[in-house]
Amino acid sequence: MELGAELRERRKAAGRTIASVAVDAGLSVPYIANLENGRGNPTVSALERLTAALGARLQLSIVGDEQVVEPRSDLAALIAESPRAKSVVHRLAGNGRSRRAVEAQLLATLDSLATLLHSPPTDADLNRLLDLVLLATD
Repeated sequence: MELGAELRERRKAAGRTIASVAVDAGLSVPYIANLENGRGNPTVSALERLTAALGARLQLSIVGDEQVVEPRSDLAALIAESPRAKSVVHRLAGNGRSRRAVEAQLLATLDSLATLLHSPPTDADLNRLLDLVLLATD
């Protein structure tokens, strides 16, 4: 995911303005606006302050191409094509957690489920998972 889009989505999920985040992070409004629009070259220090102001933490890693695991497109499509999944993701997003982060967690859970089942999860499996998530959050 692009850094700027992630920052913007987390800020909006938290119900924050650029100005309020700028004050908390000790950064300027134009600097953050530029980052959200994909411009600029932020320092690690600035990103640490920005993520802290958003109630998150910065995690950096360097991995070789052999360690990159692409998400399974069939599982991502299962989530993307489910109106109920979209509704649950919307409900769970907020408090510093973006919709993309919630979707990624659902995708990882479905991937684990596929390993346990030794077969791809179905719509029914997704709905059972969504039921469990909703029960746990009520």
